[in-house]
Amino acid sequence: MSQNIIQNAFQALASNDPDRISAVLTEDAEWLSPPGNHAAVALGVTHHMVGREAIVRFFSQDFPRLYARDVAVTFYGVHVDGERVAVEAAITATLANGNHYSNDYCFVVELRDGLIHRVREYVDTARGLRMVFGEVPR
Repeated sequence: MSQNIIQNAFQALASNDPDRISAVLTEDAEWLSPPGNHAAVALGVTHHMVGREAIVRFFSQDFPRLYARDVAVTFYGVHVDGERVAVEAAITATLANGNHYSNDYCFVVELRDGLIHRVREYVDTARGLRMVFGEVPR
């Protein structure tokens, strides 16, 4: 059951549709990405989003400004332990600058009542920065 919830949630997040995104999150949801990650740096946004509204805004408005088209998520593994789910995935896309983006991720997702309550995202930040900026900004 949790595996289906996760796959549906990731499809909603990639849709850029605020109503679909909102429907998979608790009101007090949190999304924690690594500080200095490529998306936060490129978009000038926080790496720690708190609340459904902030997460919906990021995925419906900010995310498409960086990941312009061809966004795809490939799941390598979804490992369920009750309401905690570890997701191994790759994300590919064409960036707004025309560069190809491809990076591996691990998401630790905490569910509450079938909705995403907290996500801790792990990603190779240096690789992401190189793909967005051509080199790691200092």
